[in-house]
Amino acid sequence: MTQAEPKEQLNAHLLRAAETGDLKNVRALLAAGASANARDGRGRTALTWAAQGDHVAVARALIAADADPDPQDDQRNNALLITGETGSVAMLREVLKARPDLTLTNRFGGTALIPAADRGHLAYVREMLRTTKINVNHVNNLGWTALLEAVILGDGDPIHTEIVRELLSHDADRRIADRDGVTPLQHARQRGYAGMVKLLTGNAIHS
Repeated sequence: MTQAEPKEQLNAHLLRAAETGDLKNVRALLAAGASANARDGRGRTALTWAAQGDHVAVARALIAADADPDPQDDQRNNALLITGETGSVAMLREVLKARPDLTLTNRFGGTALIPAADRGHLAYVREMLRTTKINVNHVNNLGWTALLEAVILGDGDPIHTEIVRELLSHDADRRIADRDGVTPLQHARQRGYAGMVKLLTGNAIHS
């Protein structure tokens, strides 16, 4: 057995424990010398695994052990970007304690805010906008902002309409069009989303 093997084994067990949400084992492995920043063959960290499974207590333990929130795996995911997909406000709050880089982007070139907006994670969008300085007007590789995604990929329902309201109230630029030059307002009108149209014409943002 080489000197490195025990640490490698500890790290492998830690990654598995984080994936399954085994807090007791995570704590024991960290105490035994496992690295809070261990990465698997995909480049995924224990913290990212914890975020994927929404294992908030495990994430808290890893962050207390100085886990870095920023390393991205082979799909460009990390802990913060995962929360944008899951919409977990509790996990978002834990990850933000580690001061993640808000500018890092997923495989589509989007920040964590963009998938949250298109998936209808209203509470998450509110928390992100309230507590961080994330760029609300970031444009992803598709040429879409969070505002465009909330209109285009939502279905005009009350939740996505409220997300549009939240984005606009935090300085989302309604003038930013997609690659075809179509604005959020034009998309909303084409789809018959009356509530969104009202907001995007400058009415009822705070009503």
